[in-house]
Amino acid sequence: MPVNPQSPGMHSILLLLLLLPALTAAFSCNHLRHQDANFSWKSLQLLQKAAPPPPQNCPQQDVTYPFPETVLESKDKKQAAIITLHILQQLFNILSSPHTPAHWIDHAHHSLLNQMQHYIHHLEQCFVDQGTRSQKQGPRNSHLSINKYFRSIHNFLQRNNYSACSWDHVRLHARTCFQNVDTLIQQMKSQDPLTASSKHLNIQ
Repeated sequence: MPVNPQSPGMHSILLLLLLLPALTAAFSCNHLRHQDANFSWKSLQLLQKAAPPPPQNCPQQDVTYPFPETVLESKDKKQAAIITLHILQQLFNILSSPHTPAHWIDHAHHSLLNQMQHYIHHLEQCFVDQGTRSQKQGPRNSHLSINKYFRSIHNFLQRNNYSACSWDHVRLHARTCFQNVDTLIQQMKSQDPLTASSKHLNIQ
């Protein structure tokens, strides 16, 4: 039986075909987020294995560069993904430094970097699929806050000659970053960012 192109059913099919590329891109990102729901938990486990406490006791140091919590307030899924990507790129740059302390465990350290690199790549691909490569920088204030935070960590390491004790402080900051990335991933998965929870990430 011939199909009437003006029929409601054919109109719906044509509309779906027009929207299919956008829907496919959106679902590819959603699939990525569900697939990597345990990324932060696994990263914290690897960090704990890779960065044991230094062999010597470390003196108390005045570390005054808290994580910029305001970047976690975005209610937009895409912006949460952009912020997640930027945090992980900056954290990867620090943890892949050639100046990491000798007592860190190489195998676990490399596994952590490989996992981070894999997730960063997939987030970047998600933006390419959506045609938003030019928008990856995200909100300017968040971008500047994250840059300032990680620049202060770099400066702290340099001031302390990349000592084992200074890297132990960086380990604590990396743990905070992964916990906050988990919050952002939860925001990426849900319309309601208040459902985000990092209670299971309290690894010491």
